[in-house]
Amino acid sequence: MTALTLSTAAAPGLRADAIVIGVAKGTGSRSGDLVVAPGAEAVDKAYDGKLAGVLETLGASGAEGELTKLPAPAGFKAPLVVAVGLGAEPDAKTENEDAEGGEGYDAEALRKAAGVAARALAGSKKAAFALPVDSPGAVGAIAEGILLGAYSFDVYKENGKDAKAKNGKAPLAEAALLGGKPRDAAHKGAVARAVAVTEELNRARDLINTPPNDLTPAIFAGIAQTAAKEHGIKVQVLDEKALTKGGYGGILGVGGGSAAAPRLVKLSYTHPKADKHLAFVGKGITYDSGGISLKPAGHNETMKCDMSGAAAVFAAVVAAARLGLEVNLTGWLALAENMPSGSAVRPGDVLRMYSGKTVEVLNTDAEGRLVLADALWAASQENPDAIVDVATLTGAMMLALGSRTFGVMANDDAFRSAVHEAAEEVGEPAWPMPLPEHLRKGMESQVADIANMGERMGGGLVAGLFLREFVGEGITWAHLDIAGPAFNEGGPFGYTPKGGTGSAVRTLVRLAELTAAGDLG
Repeated sequence: MTALTLSTAAAPGLRADAIVIGVAKGTGSRSGDLVVAPGAEAVDKAYDGKLAGVLETLGASGAEGELTKLPAPAGFKAPLVVAVGLGAEPDAKTENEDAEGGEGYDAEALRKAAGVAARALAGSKKAAFALPVDSPGAVGAIAEGILLGAYSFDVYKENGKDAKAKNGKAPLAEAALLGGKPRDAAHKGAVARAVAVTEELNRARDLINTPPNDLTPAIFAGIAQTAAKEHGIKVQVLDEKALTKGGYGGILGVGGGSAAAPRLVKLSYTHPKADKHLAFVGKGITYDSGGISLKPAGHNETMKCDMSGAAAVFAAVVAAARLGLEVNLTGWLALAENMPSGSAVRPGDVLRMYSGKTVEVLNTDAEGRLVLADALWAASQENPDAIVDVATLTGAMMLALGSRTFGVMANDDAFRSAVHEAAEEVGEPAWPMPLPEHLRKGMESQVADIANMGERMGGGLVAGLFLREFVGEGITWAHLDIAGPAFNEGGPFGYTPKGGTGSAVRTLVRLAELTAAGDLG
């Protein structure tokens, strides 16, 4: 990953390939004007205070994500100035200068701006970021943006991440955060947190982007074992024999059609002072063909991403361990490959789940809820304070919320609100969704306790109601349907790359932090 340093150096004398500054759309008395954001004073001075005018001449407006390059002024050791838009300038009259922003600028605006600049500077050895920094929160946001924006996945290209690769440029090698205080504990802590979270989030992206022939359930489980050993996390892997002995009918049913056998991985991070226990459960379908209910052409090319929920849970537990959070965390990775074959589960089959309930399978492409059901019940047996599951579960949620927002459902309204707020706080768009009781009737079965399909309309909510059936009584639970934002099929934006995004990792880490601090109920 890109190396990060905090620097008190002045922009003119710093040896770098580029100086990154922020610009914004003026508000109030400066409405309509382009404004140079705090942090770039030395750069503006070198342009005789006319930097905004020069940028406007070049077409800059300050819009979020907009990037403008221009030659550095005389006397600068860096040859290039990169101006990146921060959106609207904060109202000077508002009190918005808390730990989440710098000079009133929203943390997510800083994060996106840093990400855009870092991606644009691929191939550079060093860049100095002179963005608004007056708090540890701003330092952390900019650091996250740089590390996430500089991400690339090149391991399958001819020369990998070699800077001379034929297929592209190496990521930005080094970034200096100007205005950051290298001796300040809070600033150093913000960078350390950003590094831990983004390294694990980028690991999740790598897993999501890995072709399914190189990421079977067994391989994924092995990767989890290696990481767990490195970071002091206990790990238990149930293979097909253990799953059969334990009666995990959902995971076995989904994985029965593949030559790559399923796995259930349990990751346990404990802290000696912790008195709260959270369980995270992730859907890990390493490839989803739809099974016997085969997906049509055009709908299966990206189905390597159907393990994004398990990747997010894995990354969040490891990040929490690296941060030493005062909370007990259990991560459950329900791993299977959904393939059609003579041994695959068929529409009309009845599975006996780990909980003892029976499920009539009406559609084998509604498989994620089956593996999650077993993992949710397993998590419930430990009676945690709360369970959060994460899954690329339904196309219906994408129809409802689009490709950048995930849905949040829960059996407790206050907890649903808390999860939604945590997601928005860290910059992951989310929206609270209901669990209408009348939709439960559509899953009634004549031959089993419940069917895995219900009404077509409101399908994302139906899936949530199905999962709720497998949460232990009295346990607070939330379900994150990340089907939209987990995999970006369009062009990169902000700090989000094309391909796997690592959606929900930061939300889970934030929930763990809030629990450790005693601020999550």
